[in-house]
Amino acid sequence: MTLLRLTASRIAGRGCLIAQASSWTPSVSSTNLTSPRAWQHLSARHFSMSPSRRHTESSISYDKTQNNAPQFKEDPFVYTGPLNSAFRRLKIFSLGSFGLSLTLTPFLFLIESGLPMNARFALATIALGTSGLSTSLVAWCAKPYVTTMRRCRPDEMGSAEEVELMTYTLTLRPRITMVYDPSFLIETRRPLAKWELAEKIHLTANRTDAVGTNVHPEPGQEETVAETRNEKGDVIGRWVVKWEENGAGTCHEVGHVVRYFNVHEELLQ
Repeated sequence: MTLLRLTASRIAGRGCLIAQASSWTPSVSSTNLTSPRAWQHLSARHFSMSPSRRHTESSISYDKTQNNAPQFKEDPFVYTGPLNSAFRRLKIFSLGSFGLSLTLTPFLFLIESGLPMNARFALATIALGTSGLSTSLVAWCAKPYVTTMRRCRPDEMGSAEEVELMTYTLTLRPRITMVYDPSFLIETRRPLAKWELAEKIHLTANRTDAVGTNVHPEPGQEETVAETRNEKGDVIGRWVVKWEENGAGTCHEVGHVVRYFNVHEELLQ
């Protein structure tokens, strides 16, 4: 009897201790925030950031407090053409209409009709010619339109700033053109385009001091000014300059390079 009472009292004591332990919850002040594990736990949170906040924070540049260290500031601005979706839908519609014309034209010769064969050939020629001409016109107008443009900072002091421009073909395949010397981008007279790769250029003291590259090119030396890559990253064309006497250079095309570019200059300011 005494043994049973002793066992019951021990069980009751343990139950009280368990109830007290379960009712206690640690407060925030009891957590040691100075420990590395506490900071690691707090930093594991993920916060969403709105686009406006991302643009604001990316435009802030932090100046290193070094006296003679070179200062590089990466431009966070990325140009995006406002008519990207419009040109994309126009290309799809143009290709669709041309494909529909190719598909329906044979039925002009298969369906029984009172039209003579000469008239059928004339109708087929007009349908295919009109559709093909409109598709070619859309391809010519939309070819130089720049969908995305970004500036790349130089890897070292004294080198020129690089510009990357992305365009699309009629079949919606990207063409990425990297211009290694933006001073070769000049105004163009081509309709529906703003810039073109210069065919001839002449080095001046102001240009060499501002660009910092090709300061003293040797006559007969050739340099790649720009190159165009496809969606796979393969180079399909280059714009090469051949230097002559007194800093004069003549450019020529190697392969298929995108030479003309259509951008909204008011959005670059």
